[in-house]
This record gives sequence, C-alpha cells and structure tokens, in this order.
Amino acid sequence: MIRLHQDTSRLLNRSAIVVKPAPPFLDWLHEADPTSKDLGLDDLRQEPAVYLLPEMRSPHELERVLRRCFDTIFTAELDGWLRDESAWPAKRTLSMFRTWFEVSSYSMLIDFLDTDLSYD
Repeated sequence: MIRLHQDTSRLLNRSAIVVKPAPPFLDWLHEADPTSKDLGLDDLRQEPAVYLLPEMRSPHELERVLRRCFDTIFTAELDGWLRDESAWPAKRTLSMFRTWFEVSSYSMLIDFLDTDLSYD
C-alpha cells in the first residue's frame, strides 16, 4: 500500500529533464547494432529516462546545466542501448545531443510519498 502525506506534499529542490531518442539516435542504433533493425522510434521512447538536476528557474539555467552534463547523459543513453563503446560516436557535442534527443524540462517535482528517498 502506498502511503501518501496526509498533511502536505514536499516540493523537491531539484529540476528534471526527460530525454527521448530522436531519429538520428535510431539511425545510429540501426547501423551500430544490426539486431535492432526491427525497433522503431516509438519502441525507444516507451520508457524514457528522467534525470534529476539542480533546481533551475529559467531556460538560461537549463542551458548552463546541460552544457556541463550533456555528455554524461549522452553516455548513459548510448550505454542503455549498446554497451560496446567502440560503436559510440567519439566526438559528442551539445549540438549533436540536441539533434539526437528530445529534451523536456520540469521544475516542479513534488514528493507525495511518506518515505525518504533512497539511492541504488
């Protein structure tokens, strides 16, 4: 049974981005991994990753944070679909990241659960 806060919800001091593969990512995957040829963009987007980032209040702040962490996220996305690093694009740029992925940002993260967050 999920226990929700009875008195109030808690606003988390984080922002989040949801990263979904775009057509260039699918093209790369099909070329790098022939076993993926039957996968379509909808398959890759079924369960997108959600990344928690520092609290951001403006698009300018999001841009600043993405400049610092896009390669870490890019690497996580590549690794999630193909572990062979030799098949990954060697030179990854923020511009390439923006072409290969659709990014949505969210600034209101509300925790309704009555348990502490944990990390695996």
